[in-house]
Amino acid sequence: MSIWWSLHLRREAASVPLARRLLMGTMETAGVDPDISYDLSVALSEACANAVEHGGGGHGGTSEAYRVTAYLDGEKCRIEVTDAGPGFPSGRSRPTLRPARFDAEHGRGLCLIQELADHVHIGNKPGRGGAVVSFDKILKWRKDAPPVAV
Repeated sequence: MSIWWSLHLRREAASVPLARRLLMGTMETAGVDPDISYDLSVALSEACANAVEHGGGGHGGTSEAYRVTAYLDGEKCRIEVTDAGPGFPSGRSRPTLRPARFDAEHGRGLCLIQELADHVHIGNKPGRGGAVVSFDKILKWRKDAPPVAV
């Protein structure tokens, strides 16, 4: 089974549960194991929350939006969240991730995504700037799921 969708969302907190519910519905319809669906939905929520909080360039227009794209293809799911903000600091293609202090209110999202997904890419968009967070996870299926064509 191959499913993909893409959302162009406003940088508002209310957009995060919308993306999460769409992903959960897609996973349920496809027959993905609920534990895998939950892991991916938490990772997506963290990536979206980062885009909402940090993804603005202060220019108005497209900097007030971000994009979520999800691909379920065969045995793998890939999710990508891109924004039009300043991107990650120092122009590095991959930021250094350090675990947040146990009492920190912020700074856990990217580390959590790395723990929940099988493969993670975090970097800046080439050209006009903005951050890109993409992650993959190998899918497992519910026992009652329809057969998957690979």
